[in-house]
Amino acid sequence: MPRAAIYPRYALPRLTEALTDSPVVLIHGPRQCGKTTLAQTQGRHSKYVYLSFDDDVVRGAAQTDPAGFMSNLPRRVILDEVQRVPALFAALKIAVDRERVPGRFILTGSANVLLVPKLADSLAGRMQILRLHPLAQCELARHAPGFLDALFDGRFKFRQSERLGNQLAQRIAAGGYPAALARPAGRRRAAWYRDYLEALVQRDVRDLARISSLDVLPRLLALAAAQTAQLFNMTALAAPFQLSRPTIGDYVTLLERVFLLERLPPWHSNRISRLIKTPKLHLGDTGLACALLGVDAAALVADRPLLGRILETFVFQELRRQASWHDEPLAFSHFRDKDGVEVDIVIERGARTLVGVEVKAAATVTAADFRGLRKLREAAGKRFVTGVVLYDGEVSVRFDEQLYAVPLRALWETP
Repeated sequence: MPRAAIYPRYALPRLTEALTDSPVVLIHGPRQCGKTTLAQTQGRHSKYVYLSFDDDVVRGAAQTDPAGFMSNLPRRVILDEVQRVPALFAALKIAVDRERVPGRFILTGSANVLLVPKLADSLAGRMQILRLHPLAQCELARHAPGFLDALFDGRFKFRQSERLGNQLAQRIAAGGYPAALARPAGRRRAAWYRDYLEALVQRDVRDLARISSLDVLPRLLALAAAQTAQLFNMTALAAPFQLSRPTIGDYVTLLERVFLLERLPPWHSNRISRLIKTPKLHLGDTGLACALLGVDAAALVADRPLLGRILETFVFQELRRQASWHDEPLAFSHFRDKDGVEVDIVIERGARTLVGVEVKAAATVTAADFRGLRKLREAAGKRFVTGVVLYDGEVSVRFDEQLYAVPLRALWETP
């Protein structure tokens, strides 16, 4: 099997910075997204010792005697898959309080440990969290990211570029997991995704919760993949299963905790009372979504409605990945009113400014495609900076004040 290529991770400077003033830095994100590689890249420069709790002996020692395990650790250490030993967090807090030295511990976790109050509280004020996603398109292209800055600066000049065409569907179907990208597209890559999901359910999910019907989770995730980029509908998700809605709700939360699903909250404003208050559902990676649905790039091209939905998730995840290393925290939501007027993605920078992104799989844009962005501009008032319709076209052009049509490839190429 070919080795996974080494791509630049633009979160690395954030990790280096965090270690200068935080005793503990947690890198969390889905399994196999590159957390260990990122931690070890940093660790090689700063002489960290690496220990993984996927190792039965290491995990057993930490579970049996957490305090003793911590007391015997070297000066700087990487603790991989730390969610597998929740008993360690109290001992980690004591160790940090005893010797509060910046950069002592790098933790990685394939589950959101912050959703466990006992774990989150034990390291409050002692730990900085970095969210790592699968590879962004700008990392795969080895282009320095600049789209979010261009979006908030409102600087999209007239520019021509080539259409992506079928290459767009290939990027969507490939996803961003490094090990999956090392395999040939098609059957071998789809097999990796199936094996990945099976291993994750059998290992990480078992650690997080006692579930009698583990086989439900892959089926539930496949159903969620079919509904990606749509309004979250618990009734539709629960319908095929002989389980209660609250149980399915717990399973959805569990899939969110291992970063496979994400609910995008609705944008709200006191200026408009007729806004939909339902979140949207998004898969964490479009490669996984396509594998779950059994579709490849050719099948996406042939099914335009499905391509449109998965493309929206693709754009959302690319923006989320770029935002994870951005200088300022950015909040994501979606806009939709009761007349069905919508904007796929709203991004807010603090309380001061916001931008809107509408996604189209088509090669053309008309004035009608800006209807939702105009409504958002009206609702947001002076906070509104820029609205763009991302489309698979050839030209970046202004349509109206603050409103632009921009080719999709500008997401990962220099705007």
